[in-house]
Amino acid sequence: MADDTGNDQADGAAAPGDEARDALAAELSELLGDAVVESHVEAGQNLWLRIDIEHWHAAMSALRDAGFAYFGFLSAVDWTDAPEGRYEDTEFDAAGVGEEDDEASSATAEETVRRGGGETRFQLLAQLHSPARHVAVLIKADVPEAASSDGSSAPASVPSIIDVFAGADWHEREAHEMFGLVFDGHPNLAHIYLPTEFEGHPLRKDFPLLARAVKPWPGVVDIEEIPPELEAQLEAEVMAEFEASGAGT
Repeated sequence: MADDTGNDQADGAAAPGDEARDALAAELSELLGDAVVESHVEAGQNLWLRIDIEHWHAAMSALRDAGFAYFGFLSAVDWTDAPEGRYEDTEFDAAGVGEEDDEASSATAEETVRRGGGETRFQLLAQLHSPARHVAVLIKADVPEAASSDGSSAPASVPSIIDVFAGADWHEREAHEMFGLVFDGHPNLAHIYLPTEFEGHPLRKDFPLLARAVKPWPGVVDIEEIPPELEAQLEAEVMAEFEASGAGT
């Protein structure tokens, strides 16, 4: 009979295993050798391998040749904390959901970051599928930061894999556009979504959001309030254009 928590598993019982994914993790670790930093299996759900970024291209080639020939996606994660914290509340905050479980939630979040994150701020990830085995593997790699010409830090460049998986083309472009990752060997890291002159990378945690911008769009903005006199001037200009267009008649 289930206890009050709704958990049917008896106290002290071992968590369910996943022999197939455990065996696959061992097999791929042997295949990739020293390139593998660590692996993790979520029983019945997922298998991921974290590899050394120096072996990113070689590992993708080896996995494709081993039958993981279907490319799912490529993206990135910025593991740093947002400098300004969360910028808005959710419907759960408004309802007071989870307030009693803050300590447990914090512990769970820390475990998730420890297990999923690596040693660097940026992490590259890609998912490959084996059509024959009907299983997927998520490949992660820590991307170190390198000093740029202006003294700031930026993600180090990583090798493109479009010669291994042609479908990675636009995924690498998106990761470049949103996170600033540079893929060596990619012939055209042009923006997909944003204007060419857009400044900054919107999915980085340090990209400012919800600012009253003094600097016009597009790009990184100064986080400060619009002076009242400027706000009145802008409002007057908008109204003048509205009336001149005849929309107000």
